[in-house]
Amino acid sequence: MDGDQVNSDVLAAGLAEIPSALQAVVDAGDLSGFVTLIWRKGEIVRAHAIGRRDIEAGLPMTRDTLFRIASMTKPVTSVAALMLMEEGKLRLNDPITKWLPEFSDMRVLKDAEGPTDQTYPAPRDITVEDLMTHRSGLAYAFTSTGPIAQLYEDTLGPPLGGVMTPDDWLKRIGSLPLSYPPGERFHYSHATEVLGYLVARIEGKPLGQVLQDRIFGPLGMTDTAFWCPPDKRGRMAKLYRQDPESGALQDVSYPLTDAPLALEPGGGGLISTADDYLTFARMLLGKGEVDGVRLLKPQTVEMMLENRLTEAQRQIPFMGLPFWMGQGFGLGLSMILDPQAQAWAGPSSKGSFSWPGAFGTWWRADPAEDMVAIYLIQNSMPLGPDAAAQIAASPRMGGRLALMTFLNLVYGALGR
Repeated sequence: MDGDQVNSDVLAAGLAEIPSALQAVVDAGDLSGFVTLIWRKGEIVRAHAIGRRDIEAGLPMTRDTLFRIASMTKPVTSVAALMLMEEGKLRLNDPITKWLPEFSDMRVLKDAEGPTDQTYPAPRDITVEDLMTHRSGLAYAFTSTGPIAQLYEDTLGPPLGGVMTPDDWLKRIGSLPLSYPPGERFHYSHATEVLGYLVARIEGKPLGQVLQDRIFGPLGMTDTAFWCPPDKRGRMAKLYRQDPESGALQDVSYPLTDAPLALEPGGGGLISTADDYLTFARMLLGKGEVDGVRLLKPQTVEMMLENRLTEAQRQIPFMGLPFWMGQGFGLGLSMILDPQAQAWAGPSSKGSFSWPGAFGTWWRADPAEDMVAIYLIQNSMPLGPDAAAQIAASPRMGGRLALMTFLNLVYGALGR
């Protein structure tokens, strides 16, 4: 059914089924709660707050609940880099050593799963585009197997919550061997953290300040930052992990600090709300402009949303899944290329774009439907060196399958 032909009453009735369906997931003990929001054709057509943001304290989810959005941070950092590109401060083909000498003379593992002392010189420097497309050869502990996974964990610590300075962090990651030569393949990694610190060096100020000055301030995103101040702590959703044996939800929240940390990871450190992220997503859907505020030129957003992965690169599984079967990856975002081929991950429209977060946070902008859907939970998955194996072997996936329920209800209401 064409999006313009969807009867508003039919749409409303279909979307009204979301709360009871997601409440069942909460009642089963799989998740603590949800905040969902659907914007379509200029207005918010449904918003739901279900379950609790703090089980122990009995505090309910509310529309303004604050979530750690993890890798939903990546598109934000990528937009900041593209703003600098428009100003001529960087180019996609620039070697990052222009600003980050820590990445000079990199070496590459002879075997990505083999000994970390068996390497060869990188055939070329990492470029800005390599960072933005996760083809830098860098890694995450949780996307790697073999000795390099533990080396990342030992050298850098956990992906979030580090207490070192950006300069120290860059020095440490620059000392590690690359898993693959720059440009060879998509290997999900700390590349966007590196990109964020590159942006910060160009601008001469912390990344959080850059994002505030260039994105959050102009767009009125008053609840988005790398740090939750004391007066907002009561609105933070607790981060829970389901015990694989008992099924009980355990509070594994990151500690809240009295002051911002020096390390502001542009790949996964932001805290935000459904309404704030909706504004950001609408800006991209509007090709760089929202509510009269323009951050990027239309052609820059179009370039951002062009698939840059080769057919061969899309054949390589991601975290054990055929992730790229019907989608591609551009500059900090993935986009649907073939909805039928991607149907295993739920319904979609060609040209839809997104990038989710490791704690289950998810969003999608769908140009064909003139729609943005936001889905926020706080469900901790393993992010250590054994993560891929743990996720594959987990018997309790009810919390993650709830997103499929949400997607089916949203697109089912659209007659899809």
